[in-house]
Amino acid sequence: MRDKFGRRLWMAGISALALAAASQASAAVLSGTVSDASGARTLQSALVTIVELDRSAEAGPNGAFRFADVPAGTYTLRTTYSGGQTTTTQVTVAEPGAQAQIVVRPADGSVAELLVVGQRGNLNSSLARQRQAEGVESVLTRDAVGQFPDQNVAEAVRRAPGVNVLNDQGEGRFIAVRGLDPNLNAASINGARVPAPESDVRSVALDVVPAELVESIEIKKTLTPDMDGDTIGASIEITTTSALDRLKPFLGFTAEGSYNELTGKWSPKVSADFSRTFGDRLGIAGGLSFYERQFATDNVEADDWEEAGGVVAAKTLEYRDYDVNRTRKGASLSIDFRLTDTTDLYARGLYSQFEDQEYRRRLIFEMDEDPSGGSATTAEFDSADGEIKVIRDLKDRFEAQSIVSYTVGGKTLTGPWTFDYSASWSKAREKESGSIDPVEFSRDFDGAGELGVTFDYSDMTKPGYAITQGLGDFLDPSEFEFDKLERTSLSLAEDEEVTLKFDVARAFVLEAGELEIQAGAKSRRREKTYDLQLDVYDGFSSDLTLADFLGPQDYNLATIDPVPGKGGFRGFWTSQQGGFEQNDFDTDLESALADFGVDEDIDAGYLLARYRGGPVRIVGGVRVERTKNEMRGNLVEEVEEGGAYNGVVLTEDSVFVTPRSFSREYTDWLPSATLRWDATTDFVVRAGAFRSVVRPGIGQIAPRFMIGQDDAGEREGEFGNPDLDPYKAWNLDLSAEWYFAPEAVLSAGVFHKKIEDFIVNAEFEDGSFLGVAYDEAVIPINGEEATVTGAEFNYQQALRFLPGPFDGLLVGFNYTYTDAEGEVLGRTIPLPASAKHTYNATLGYEKGPVSLRLAAAYRDKYLDELGGDAETDRYVEDHLQYDISAKYRVSSNFQIVAELVNLGDEPYVAYQNGPNGKRLLQYEEYSWTGKIGVRANF
Repeated sequence: MRDKFGRRLWMAGISALALAAASQASAAVLSGTVSDASGARTLQSALVTIVELDRSAEAGPNGAFRFADVPAGTYTLRTTYSGGQTTTTQVTVAEPGAQAQIVVRPADGSVAELLVVGQRGNLNSSLARQRQAEGVESVLTRDAVGQFPDQNVAEAVRRAPGVNVLNDQGEGRFIAVRGLDPNLNAASINGARVPAPESDVRSVALDVVPAELVESIEIKKTLTPDMDGDTIGASIEITTTSALDRLKPFLGFTAEGSYNELTGKWSPKVSADFSRTFGDRLGIAGGLSFYERQFATDNVEADDWEEAGGVVAAKTLEYRDYDVNRTRKGASLSIDFRLTDTTDLYARGLYSQFEDQEYRRRLIFEMDEDPSGGSATTAEFDSADGEIKVIRDLKDRFEAQSIVSYTVGGKTLTGPWTFDYSASWSKAREKESGSIDPVEFSRDFDGAGELGVTFDYSDMTKPGYAITQGLGDFLDPSEFEFDKLERTSLSLAEDEEVTLKFDVARAFVLEAGELEIQAGAKSRRREKTYDLQLDVYDGFSSDLTLADFLGPQDYNLATIDPVPGKGGFRGFWTSQQGGFEQNDFDTDLESALADFGVDEDIDAGYLLARYRGGPVRIVGGVRVERTKNEMRGNLVEEVEEGGAYNGVVLTEDSVFVTPRSFSREYTDWLPSATLRWDATTDFVVRAGAFRSVVRPGIGQIAPRFMIGQDDAGEREGEFGNPDLDPYKAWNLDLSAEWYFAPEAVLSAGVFHKKIEDFIVNAEFEDGSFLGVAYDEAVIPINGEEATVTGAEFNYQQALRFLPGPFDGLLVGFNYTYTDAEGEVLGRTIPLPASAKHTYNATLGYEKGPVSLRLAAAYRDKYLDELGGDAETDRYVEDHLQYDISAKYRVSSNFQIVAELVNLGDEPYVAYQNGPNGKRLLQYEEYSWTGKIGVRANF
């Protein structure tokens, strides 16, 4: 450990281990497993109760349950599981213990396999885990034949109560819980924290992880002291498949083709997963996944809105055409080994790679002056009044992201003692090398009669344009000369974390219930770095125009011809690189500005008590986390010719780079308490209160300071803030769940969060920050205080009581209301990325060989970025997406699948609230995607 705090935590853990090793069990141990009647798999979260002693335990991930300190005698075990019959088993206990193998059959008496296959299988296992949880959580699982309902982890989590997803280019990427910013969540894979591939953020784009490699996803909305305390939204825990989850060898294959309507192209997807046990000591499970998706995005972006002479217009308007080839590859492997009857060891590994080849063509209008005329819905610009710059450019970018995670650990049970221990290593990486981003061809229209253009804003989301003068030159590619090339020689973001964890628990049997005392220590070592080398070229040795690189337009929102071809320029660059003239000033500026390094060490320890007596369960305790940061970056000052630097007047534009570094430490004490009350056998009430802390984004605390100074000495800047405090929150939850039928739940809950020091980007004038003077600056700062209050509702049911054929219907609906507001710089604002209303609705049908599902996911509008005032705040419009899937089981081993995604062609829209209505900032549409394929399992 790097400091005394960490050493003390681990010394305490080692001392507890020595004390435990010296203890002896005082009575017999009753243990066993719970499995479904088909013999296909174990049933995690089945509840086993010793009726005579009124003691209960849940089956673990491999279906195992255990009672320590059981007096000798004969007992009745009562076992319950969602969708299954209540089972009673007689068992006789004597020293040193007894084993019980429990089989659960379907509640409706149907064939056993239906208990764990298809939509009902997902529903039953999800409800079972949610029902037995200590706190408020939602669970998503795959069924016994390797089926998960969606393509990636982010898309799958969208179906859970209180959860929605922020899309990127039509695909779910970032998870928002209870309408809150994705940065307020934590995510882990097999217990290892998931680092973020992107350079500036902590939030993980979970579309990197293929759903085929995942066994379950738990969204935990209340925390207990044994959990990391860095979440306000939820802790998202992803688990890959273990061989011990299944009792029989398994091998599954999937092959699909997907068709995107906007591109008119088909894309392949294949996956395989397997599991097998060797005797009763060793199990191996794993999977492979490959998915190539070709899709397109049609986009319009507007900026710099102004009102002049009663005409409202954007001074910059861009028509963007994206074509993307996205490849997702993944592999997982799990090894479980029973070393002795009391010690289980495991090793888990996951690798996922996400590659994007993106082509973007743009037509850009940049107007220097105000419009010459217009109306309530139009704006007219004339080059006679001021320059109109028209840019036609190309981005040819290849980006690769990867996440790798390895975890080894185990559990040892000895009498009333339980020891859990693990070590993990995770690394995320995002790399570009050789991207052209972009190459620009431009023409400046600055004289009378050269160019006239009228913009039509009657449809806010799709502004049109018409050329009223100079159409010939506007359409002539030879008029557009090479202006600039930006080439990313290297963009490398790396995020690496090593974790050690140890927990020890001691159970005490009381006259009225059980008490467990648990303690643990955890050490996390994280390093995140970013290195950028961006080379800027602004000249060529001979004439070079757009006419040399023409390609066809495939953009649907406007006519943007002539455009560069998607791949034509790269070959020219390769053969003619020596003819380009590098701009050393811009190269030095861009490359030095982005670089940073942040080390983050977190040492944590906790102590908790867990009581279970009759219908009541209570978990309470405290966690302490100490954080240490070492931060490195650059102060980059851009000074124009004629400006002064250190008293010297400069004769040319210059860049000055000064390394900066900062360090800090802070400690957070995080108490929590959770209550669960089984009011009846089918009605559960939960309450939770906990303190949590979310550390600032890595890019926000990185000491990257950029100052641009003109020849008059005016200084504009953008700053990182290494002095940012973390979010701190008190969180309260109260919920009630009614399991009114074997495959059904009706639940409702309320929550309240009081957040201190929430973070926003703010604009300042005439000041100094960490010794750097500015006239205007954008700086991330801590707000004053924010409150989040909301309510959740969830209903899910398999309607087995209806007469045929309607007894195959399954319905689900969940809704979340979130009111999240905060104070910053005298303004009351909604918290960034917080959506007031979210809901998910599902209608399914499953009977015999047929399985159908129609799903709708809605997210309300939200504040995306804070501007200088309410009129310049950036909002994202509400979003409603429909998906439908169909499956037909040809035989017990073979199934045909089909799916339609984004049936309503729901777009992405960002805007400002102007005094005369909404002002467009960004519009994107993606059209729908269809999929068809086959699945086989053996």
